[in-house]
Amino acid sequence: MAAGGSVKGSSPPPPAASSVPLAALNMRVRRRLSLFLNVQSLVAADWTSLAEELGFEYLEIRQLETYPNPTGRLLDDWQGRPDASVSRLLELLAKLGRQDVLEDLGPSIGQMPECFDAFICYCPSDIQFVHEMIRQLEQTNHRLKLCVSDRDVLPGTCVWSIASELIEKRCRRMVVVVSDDYLQSKECDFQTKFALSLCPGAHQKRLIPIKYKVMKKEFPSILRFITVCDYTNPCTKSWFWIRLAKALSLP
Repeated sequence: MAAGGSVKGSSPPPPAASSVPLAALNMRVRRRLSLFLNVQSLVAADWTSLAEELGFEYLEIRQLETYPNPTGRLLDDWQGRPDASVSRLLELLAKLGRQDVLEDLGPSIGQMPECFDAFICYCPSDIQFVHEMIRQLEQTNHRLKLCVSDRDVLPGTCVWSIASELIEKRCRRMVVVVSDDYLQSKECDFQTKFALSLCPGAHQKRLIPIKYKVMKKEFPSILRFITVCDYTNPCTKSWFWIRLAKALSLP
């Protein structure tokens, strides 16, 4: 296992990283980190050195060696432990002498957690419409950044706490995909009420409800006072995505 020394004069993790849980580290950064640490070398500390610093035992490290991406698996296993945070990761990378990693990924993991234009509140049965939303808003000239739980939130995290943090601190707005199934979802109900509590009276235009298919049940009363984007209206469907993109792009 490669050894590494501490970096003389390396700066401590920025304050913004100190309270960010490791679970908030996005997939792009994890993949990039794996490219650095999966390569075993005699002159640079690799993932095995990081695992040792994290307190993983010999047999645990041997088990991790069986995975195609041991660094990714190491991060997944570590994030369930109490001390798993972005600041701790930065601290250990500095201790191991991986200044190259800190310089490459520092702007991504050391200053601010990933932020989004909108948090998408939806229930699993409406996932196909969410996929269409991703295509229309992220993969076109709109270039918006959406937070979709099934894609952007890693497994093993507390659903309620990570959703609260994302909605309040890391997403500028929230899109609510309203359907009959949405009305039965406790998770969607919590997310909607939490977002409404952050902007009483909708003065900040934070919530954007979407009705994307005909509903048998009554539209939720707590959203009736907010202008709805109606995908079911044939008269306005042609400019639906442009209208939604403009609403999400407002300052």
